[in-house]
Amino acid sequence: MTGRLKFAVSLVAALALSAPVLTAATPASLSGSIAGFVRDSAGVPQMGASVLLFDRYERLIQRTLTNERGLFGFESLAPDFYSVRVNLASFVPAMKQKIAVQPGMQSLLYVDLASVLSSIELVYAAPGQGALMSDDWKWTLKASTSTRPILRFLPDSPPDPGDKPAGESAFSDTYGMLKVSAGDPGSLGGTSSQSDLGTAFALATSLFGRNRLQLSGNVGYSPGANLPATGFRTSFSRDGFGPEISVTMQQVYLPGRTGQSVIPGQTEGAPAIRAISVAMHDSLALSDQVRFDYGAVLDSITFLDHLSYLSKFARLTYSLGDSGAIQLAYSSGAPPVQFLSSEGVDNRTEMAANDAALAGDLAALSILPRLSLRDGSATVQHSQDFEIGYEKKVNSTTFDVTGYHESITNLAMTVSAPDDLFSPSDLLPDISSKSSVLNAGSLQRSGYAASVTQKFGDKLELGTSAGRAGALTAGSEDLPAATADELRSNLHPTQRFWASARASATLPVTGTIISGSYQWMDYRAIMPSHFYLTQRNYPETGLNIRVRQPIPAFLGMPGRLEASAELRNLLAQGYVTVSDAGQNVLLIQNPRAVRGGLSFIF
Repeated sequence: MTGRLKFAVSLVAALALSAPVLTAATPASLSGSIAGFVRDSAGVPQMGASVLLFDRYERLIQRTLTNERGLFGFESLAPDFYSVRVNLASFVPAMKQKIAVQPGMQSLLYVDLASVLSSIELVYAAPGQGALMSDDWKWTLKASTSTRPILRFLPDSPPDPGDKPAGESAFSDTYGMLKVSAGDPGSLGGTSSQSDLGTAFALATSLFGRNRLQLSGNVGYSPGANLPATGFRTSFSRDGFGPEISVTMQQVYLPGRTGQSVIPGQTEGAPAIRAISVAMHDSLALSDQVRFDYGAVLDSITFLDHLSYLSKFARLTYSLGDSGAIQLAYSSGAPPVQFLSSEGVDNRTEMAANDAALAGDLAALSILPRLSLRDGSATVQHSQDFEIGYEKKVNSTTFDVTGYHESITNLAMTVSAPDDLFSPSDLLPDISSKSSVLNAGSLQRSGYAASVTQKFGDKLELGTSAGRAGALTAGSEDLPAATADELRSNLHPTQRFWASARASATLPVTGTIISGSYQWMDYRAIMPSHFYLTQRNYPETGLNIRVRQPIPAFLGMPGRLEASAELRNLLAQGYVTVSDAGQNVLLIQNPRAVRGGLSFIF
């Protein structure tokens, strides 16, 4: 026992023996406090972390920032249960629930922030006990404007669940994006199904400080389609409590083909594709080292027939501390776009995180079910993926290694062929009037990928990846007959190496953000894209360039403007040619596309 602690115990004992018996008129300590210390995995104090305090009804009641020593505090709290959430750029938020505040006691929090799994340790102490109650804690509690001590006590009354803190509006922390874009369309057999000309919006707001609501939608036009393509998505979550629930509705009218009809007697091309999906996604911290992400999506699709299927996904993350993290993942059905919207977010600043969250929501909305036709019946691509990954960060360098085994049925492949070459019951008209979607059958494949990413401050990032994956090759360049069955039987599974390099830079003065990537592979083979569950790098075929240019705001105009340009597979690589009687058929892995847009962000 230290000398300071012995002195404090002796002093408390002496005061207790000499104090008179308390009466009704004798004041008592009716409040407690919460204080904490925020640090990273290396033990370095973190200044400027945002700390939010919620009551037992999950309403935000106070907020503060850590000082230069990483300390924060909330004083004069009524005895009850509270929750604390700590946010800081480049770290996973830390959450601690059911923190009991007792009269005359202090709840001390040690917050360890990490890029994979953050944690909070709770210790209860009476004022003056131990080395934890140093002058630093007292200075923090007294110096914070939101936690200064009260001067008098009012009669205590139970809180009303319907009440909200004074000054708190129903909607807060609202931000949004409105975007118009034009260019080459995507494909139903690819990773994006954007229309030629489209308008999209995304809006996120906080309800009473804790409930998060996101709305997004798009409207797109394509030549040859009777009506515009539309989509709407609504997501609701409670920050730190419970799952995220989202509902997505999409409708796409496919362009008609001269002299062809999917349904006999129909003269205006294919019927509309209508899809409704309900998704649930949640994340649980099983321990300080283990996090479990899981969810499910129920899809209902109407096209020629009514199709319903359930997709499931899960990922277990085990943190090894400074030695990195191991992830095990599984998905069955459609790719989990919930991982797409959460993994690629750059948390260097709050504004960048908001922009990435909105962009991720719009990207998820632009992904349609991968439909195809086989003998006149509609089919949906289904994949089953088992994956294991390892990630380690050394200063500003990130290393990722991933291995997976994937089974794909009803593989949807983009093809370009003369209108009269194949039967209309085997080719689904694509969004683009120049391509179609073919059912390429099934594919069993295994693969691995390794990547290194190096950051140079906030302005430059370089990376490289390499791996091996399953692909499809054409056994012969000449088809015996112009049928979909002959084309499917001509495709053979194989293994191919690939390598890619990528770079992203922010230019000084103008603030232009330029990112580019190039993937090398054997372009005599078709390598279907793999949705990685345990790493953030998604190699894209050929040369890809994206540019974002901030535009100076007009005088007095709220928000900000940003122009963007996207060039996918600029060199049109990965096109495999087969022919029948001199008529060529192109099997396309990633269609070349050039798009541009203008965004208003507020």
